[in-house]
Amino acid sequence: MATLDLSPVEARILGCLLEKERTTPENYPLSLNGLITACNQTTNRDPVTAYGEPEVEEGIGGLREKKMVTVVFGGGSRVQKYKHNLPEHFELDRRDVAVMSVLLLRGPQTAGELRSRTERIFHFASLEELESCLDSLAKGESPLIKLLPQQPGQKERRYVELFSAQPEGGWQAATREAPAYVRPAPADSKIDALNAEIAALREEMAELKAQFAEFKKQFE
Repeated sequence: MATLDLSPVEARILGCLLEKERTTPENYPLSLNGLITACNQTTNRDPVTAYGEPEVEEGIGGLREKKMVTVVFGGGSRVQKYKHNLPEHFELDRRDVAVMSVLLLRGPQTAGELRSRTERIFHFASLEELESCLDSLAKGESPLIKLLPQQPGQKERRYVELFSAQPEGGWQAATREAPAYVRPAPADSKIDALNAEIAALREEMAELKAQFAEFKKQFE
């Protein structure tokens, strides 16, 4: 397996870096504040978290030790920013990145959920194309994902990424129980949460505008 034994916050950070590199390249690499906002988005995240600066900094430190994240300075700015090093460890195309980012940000997913939720990063023309990508990621000496056994009450089986440390009780338990690492936002952080949500909505609007611009080019 290709497990990196990522903690929950490390997995969230890596997923955010993968996602933002594709959806908002103008804002990538991400600053610490940008990462905190991205980690705690109320959209495209499951579960929704309330990580603070100490937790995110610790997560960044863990990823740097694993050689998965690098600090960069750009554009004359003294603000530290962070980028992922996934291409140095794995050969992933845009399809693969779309799948891995969603699994890191949302946990175990069915093929149908993945096809819908990867749309922001990569458009799979058919379910068959997605399943071909999933098969590729699940094969080889170091698979990056695996298909979980079907659980009681579930119609479809779910895929899970193998970068993260396996939770106690196995991935089957993780699909049934709420993750223990989620902590509710304190009452005095409502303004921060609202600001983060506004930032996320602005980001989605920018993504939609970019997608519409690409669509218009087809008719020019």
